[in-house]
Amino acid sequence: MLTKNSYIKTQPVTGYPFGRRRGFYAIVDCNSFYCSCERVFRPDLKEQPVIVLSNNDGCVISMSDEAKKLGITMTVPYFQAKPFIEKHKVETFSSNYNLYGDMSWRVMETLKTIVEEDNVEVYSVDEAFLDLKDIPHEQLYEAALQIRYTVEQWTGVAVSVGVAPTKVLSKVANRLCKKDKGVSNCVMVIDTPEKINDALCRTKVGDIWGVGHQYAEKLKRFGIDDAYQLRCMNEEWARKNLGGVTGLRLIKELKGEPVMQMEDELDEKKMIATTRMFGAPVKTIKDIKEAIATYTSRCAEKLRRQQSAASVVSIFVVPKVAPKDGERFRHGPTISAYTVLPHATSLTHELIKAAVKLVDEVYKDGSLYKKAGVTVSGLVPDESIQGNLFVPESRNNHRMLMGMIDNINFSMRDDALKFAASGTERNWKMRQELRSPRYTSRWDELCETV
Repeated sequence: MLTKNSYIKTQPVTGYPFGRRRGFYAIVDCNSFYCSCERVFRPDLKEQPVIVLSNNDGCVISMSDEAKKLGITMTVPYFQAKPFIEKHKVETFSSNYNLYGDMSWRVMETLKTIVEEDNVEVYSVDEAFLDLKDIPHEQLYEAALQIRYTVEQWTGVAVSVGVAPTKVLSKVANRLCKKDKGVSNCVMVIDTPEKINDALCRTKVGDIWGVGHQYAEKLKRFGIDDAYQLRCMNEEWARKNLGGVTGLRLIKELKGEPVMQMEDELDEKKMIATTRMFGAPVKTIKDIKEAIATYTSRCAEKLRRQQSAASVVSIFVVPKVAPKDGERFRHGPTISAYTVLPHATSLTHELIKAAVKLVDEVYKDGSLYKKAGVTVSGLVPDESIQGNLFVPESRNNHRMLMGMIDNINFSMRDDALKFAASGTERNWKMRQELRSPRYTSRWDELCETV
């Protein structure tokens, strides 16, 4: 393990390349995360091409290196690539979010045991920043290598580690080491001006963290094609042409000046949403109401988990629109409605009642709908809600009932208890025909070996 006794020294470090002692940041990024999760419980797929599909088995969202070498591209529609995938015997999985969420938690908890918990910032489901300010400069590569080996040994998930003086530069290092895993050993430390300049010259401007497609095209019109050219621009130019303070921070980070500090994990959300694509286009108002009721139940569970209550409920639906000539697909207009509740609540039935009423406002008879969602906002602490003297005592105790329902559903899974408004058949549910077992969260789906 990477402990203070083994790596952190009390004497000052000399020979720091930027003239004064600064810390370094690492970004730990899981390699083809969804595919890696599937391989943990299917070791026979270790060197086989693997892909994972999006919701409703729509398109490819994760690929192993072997699948990339075959020429499969990200976001290609599954129905379009299916003949090629079957021809090359590519193992295909539907998204298994229960498995991926649990494996992500294991990776992040492992990182928090390698370095102090306060030095870990969970950035996404498969990425985390580490503050390595206590690691001596000369031991950065060894420390990064040990981080990689420890995560892979403890969780089975392969990761890449990029280390640099700033967050943006660490993302640059991580991307480069993932491009050539055989040479880099999935670890790259850019800790000198020469290494940083070389890494920036090898990074296209559109591949910089924080530079979107539109800004990339704009920068190319200025004659800026790589990260090194962008770094050479002055700060006033960045402020004027790259979105003000945001562009200024990006330039400073590329120059090795850390301005993006570690951020604490957001324990309480200010808004909670549940949205899903339907497994098949939905036409009847009954199905829409069942879906909205189900998604509202999810929001209510999340509210109670963080001990909050909501005062605003909003819903939306997205109708299916036929693509025009030459278009692969076309987004339909989002139709939404909201209501302000008379008092904040986290009770599922109260939220469902308000949300289902809104369906009548957004539904249009004869239309096909492909997606719907529910958002609750105006959150307040649940403990701040007072009981009502003018209703029976049993109604004031509904929060205890909600707690019992949550506990049963958590232990039994698969909505053992649900409100009738959520329906029983649920023909609109998301399609997951190729989903692997939920190995880590269902007793009846545990991995078995013969």
